[in-house]
Amino acid sequence: MKRALLSIIPTATVFLMWDYYAVHSGHWFFDKQQVVGIYGPSGIPLEEFLFFLVVPLAALMTIEAVRAVKKHWSFGDEV
Repeated sequence: MKRALLSIIPTATVFLMWDYYAVHSGHWFFDKQQVVGIYGPSGIPLEEFLFFLVVPLAALMTIEAVRAVKKHWSFGDEV
């Protein structure tokens, strides 16, 4: 889990900063009727924070599921 978070957090941070810039520049917005109404720092909705956590975790779980079925399928820095 530590390795997953070490790879997700920096990427999520960059994209959340991009979201902040885009919203505050008027490039896009989050429809108040389409979000729960809980906002994090800089006015980014909770759903956006969760998106950058859930999607990468789902991708990692998919890779691990394929690896479990296809034995001896090395990935990344493994020997």
